[in-house]
Amino acid sequence: MTTTDLPFRASTAQACDWLEQQTASAWTLARLIENGLTPYVWLDYDAAYPELFGDANGGYAAPIFFEGDTQRLAAGSEDVLITMTKDAYKIVATLPPPGFRRSLDEVRFLKKDIERLASQIKRDAEPKPVKAATAQESRSGINAEQVLTAFGKLVRIDLAQALAGGGGIFGDEGARVKGSAKKSKKNAIWNPVTLALGLNDVYRVPLSHLGKAFKAHDFLDEWDAEWTHTLALLGK
Repeated sequence: MTTTDLPFRASTAQACDWLEQQTASAWTLARLIENGLTPYVWLDYDAAYPELFGDANGGYAAPIFFEGDTQRLAAGSEDVLITMTKDAYKIVATLPPPGFRRSLDEVRFLKKDIERLASQIKRDAEPKPVKAATAQESRSGINAEQVLTAFGKLVRIDLAQALAGGGGIFGDEGARVKGSAKKSKKNAIWNPVTLALGLNDVYRVPLSHLGKAFKAHDFLDEWDAEWTHTLALLGK
């Protein structure tokens, strides 16, 4: 059964057959309900309940959404019992006890709901991209070894010694990512853009030399655009 073969209101069998083709797995009425599909039954106009039908004098498709009613269906009941639904104007309506009974073969599911479920299942089955732990660290900052590789030769101070203490280079936190050295100084990382600006301001490292550093090292690739944007904002 193709998508075009799926009717606007599909029977339970039609919905299950179509989903089985789409997902390569077996479907039942219980599984349809468990996956959030709303069953409907057609209610022919009944003059005894004018407030339920309003102007829908030919009847309308009534949703079955009350938990007790859907659980009964999913559990394998022999018929449909509706104790609560929505009227023709989509306003929740409690039906007079004991409710309305219909045969199981009258249950229908909306084509759009079935197609949406199939799309969701396919999306959920797609492999999720694996993000390396180092990538997450890189987005937050760069470690001491990377700092030395990128900027060590640009300054006259002993940058390795400054980094060894997990300091911010410019006092307090400085360019160090806040909290990164809380558990261990070895875990300290530094924001390369903030660090480069500080090296220019405090140690007079030329911006052109710092800019070349961002172009020269792969681990600074993701920071290069931020560096350029920051310079533009500063008018440099």
